[in-house]
Amino acid sequence: MKIALLEPFMGGSHAAWAEEYAACSRHDVTVYSLPGRHWKWRMHGGAVSLARDFLAQGKCPDLLLASDMLDLSGFLALTREVTAAIPAALYFHENQLTYPWSPTDQDPCRKRDAHYAFINYASALAADAVLFNSAYHRQSFLHELPLFLRGFPDRPELDRVAEITVKSTVLPLGLDLRRFDCCRPISGPQPGRPPLLLWNHRWEYDKNPQAFFTALFRLAERGIDFRLAVLGESYRTCPPIFAAARERLAGRIVHWGYADSFADYAAWLWRADILPVTSLHDFFGASVVEAIYCGCLPLLPQRLAYPEHVEPRRYPQCFYADENEFAECLEQLCKEDLPDIAETLREDVSGYAWQRLGPEYDSELEKIARAKLAFRGQSG
Repeated sequence: MKIALLEPFMGGSHAAWAEEYAACSRHDVTVYSLPGRHWKWRMHGGAVSLARDFLAQGKCPDLLLASDMLDLSGFLALTREVTAAIPAALYFHENQLTYPWSPTDQDPCRKRDAHYAFINYASALAADAVLFNSAYHRQSFLHELPLFLRGFPDRPELDRVAEITVKSTVLPLGLDLRRFDCCRPISGPQPGRPPLLLWNHRWEYDKNPQAFFTALFRLAERGIDFRLAVLGESYRTCPPIFAAARERLAGRIVHWGYADSFADYAAWLWRADILPVTSLHDFFGASVVEAIYCGCLPLLPQRLAYPEHVEPRRYPQCFYADENEFAECLEQLCKEDLPDIAETLREDVSGYAWQRLGPEYDSELEKIARAKLAFRGQSG
């Protein structure tokens, strides 16, 4: 089967997803993409550019697979002479309906934020199948959609939500986890050393660094011994708590900043002991899964997509209910011997490796294509 994968934001996890699926699929996957920058402009204009690139290739694939950054309805309109009969699947890495907006972004106060959510909504309507990277993501989007539509002056078309619900399913994010194996150290951690805490997320407000570092300040004030590695990508503007933490925790920091290479990044994940997670929002949590795969013990909020990765009833020691309990649980983990569950957790999340998920993607996309062909046969 020939698949045209449409990614207007070819950067970060979007790029990894597109490239890695194309590499592991048994299908013939052609990626049409634009550079991963100016995300708002990509959602507005990406369909126009990708439609032009797609038509210029002169190909007629069996299936279109688009990411949520594409205005799929606009793309289909601009390519209708070729794509009218081609099934289209829409993959939601994130959505602009339930994604929290930065406090510094001017679009919400100017009432311009709704348009990006509407692009996601119209794209889901236009798609033959809608795929979400987690059950939490699917549920939160479908729950919020009627509330969003009721905010318009008339004709909210609430019945269309049921259409999207029926054709939506969960297809987890595939990850290249096996590449971490070559960086696994031969020897285990040195006994008696203080635990190494890890931050390996973006340096942005939605990851809630305020709660993370506040808990670490509390540990330091109580004389709890620990070390800290802060990885992840930072941008021109990042929460000021990072600068404050670098100063206040200077004596405990063993690494600060973006890793220079994948090997460096992987080495720190294998070296770290505890992954305290305070995110306010996460549709999947690739960085969390990567750290768990490398043997980090996660301390997670019992919400968002995390209970899909780690079973709360099986691993209650990995979850907390609120920020006060987070600080208490983290202190206990730093003071006591860590539970010996790293290998079982690693096996649990290894199901997200492309070696296991690639065939699932192939089968699901084949099913979508066959369903469209069957429908055309019945209507014809």
